[in-house]
Amino acid sequence: MNRISPNFCKVELFFNLLKSNLHTTGPQQAWAKSDLPKTFLTFNKKIYPPQEIGEEPRPAFVCHQKTNIKYSPEKLWYVASLVRGMTVDEAIKQLSFVNKKGAVFVKEAILEAQKLAVTEHNVEFKSNLWIAESFSGKGMVIKGIRRHARGRIGEVRYQYSHYFVRLEEGKPPLDYYKRNPLTPQQQLDKWLESMRKRKIINSY
Repeated sequence: MNRISPNFCKVELFFNLLKSNLHTTGPQQAWAKSDLPKTFLTFNKKIYPPQEIGEEPRPAFVCHQKTNIKYSPEKLWYVASLVRGMTVDEAIKQLSFVNKKGAVFVKEAILEAQKLAVTEHNVEFKSNLWIAESFSGKGMVIKGIRRHARGRIGEVRYQYSHYFVRLEEGKPPLDYYKRNPLTPQQQLDKWLESMRKRKIINSY
């Protein structure tokens, strides 16, 4: 009768434990970290308390993002700031005539957000939306090498960017940036008031 040695049992147990702890899922490994932004889309899941009688109705909104665009975030910022405070229809119309690569990505993101607002956020009319927030962020940066003279090498960076947009139900404000320029008389009154409030140091 053949008997199995206890050492062989220990080795077999060790290999079974080793197999159970191996990650064979490729890129979806336990230590793999995601570089995608997560906090902006959490605003869609926020639950607000019921409104009181007579309170101004809270407009519906939807947040959307387009990640890892092969475009510089500095260049994308100019296109993103162009459409702030516009209605969705006006923004799409203006972006159709912008001769920039980033305008295509911004237009796609706005159309996706408009579709989400109607299908998932109970917005009745898709044209009754305006762009409350529009900005870009820095994505991943892939570093490469570039050959220089005399056998030297330099660094080249391939930049990616994220685009964020928030659509809100209703009509856009007349002055999105709230500049509200003062009239000449108001400017004069403000200057006189500041002059009268001056304090002369070391005096009675």
